[in-house]
Amino acid sequence: MQALCVFCGSNAGTSPAFRRAAEHVGRTLADRGVTLVYGGGQVGLMGILADAALARGGRVVGVIPEPLAAKENAHSGLSELHLVSSMHERKALMMELADGFIALPGGFGTLEEFFEVLTWAQLGIHRKPCGLLNVNGYFEPLLAFIDAAVRSGFISDEHRRLVLEDTTIDGLLSKMEAYRPPTTTKWVSVQET
Repeated sequence: MQALCVFCGSNAGTSPAFRRAAEHVGRTLADRGVTLVYGGGQVGLMGILADAALARGGRVVGVIPEPLAAKENAHSGLSELHLVSSMHERKALMMELADGFIALPGGFGTLEEFFEVLTWAQLGIHRKPCGLLNVNGYFEPLLAFIDAAVRSGFISDEHRRLVLEDTTIDGLLSKMEAYRPPTTTKWVSVQET
């Protein structure tokens, strides 16, 4: 993988573990020569992640909608910054630029971006790995929800395997490198009434 897109919070969160994880991910990607693609902001975990990669000599590409550039303080020190007109454009360009996707802790935006690329993988629009870095158990409730959706018949077992997860970046990157996309795309089942 030459470039990875990382979704994460525009806030730093309440636990110092979130900050440490963002720093570690940024350093790890830079050390491995993997380009970091991210939301382009200078605030929260986004800024911490980008700064850590840049400090280690990594290549960092930001993609930010013009209306958000002021709110998220578009990072002025990146290797490359793309200003786009909308969130839709942002996500499409990030998907194009990256060979895989990782979510660190974050809020609605982080989850929305992750679930969009995950849905695109389920539909066969791309065949790239999607992973959650489960820092301090942050994603445990989300993973429990996904497993409940499988038990309830809304997600197949095969598509559950689209969600890679680990508590360490090295473990997650190993899973992403070994990833093989499912052989089927989204299924539609017909229920008898």
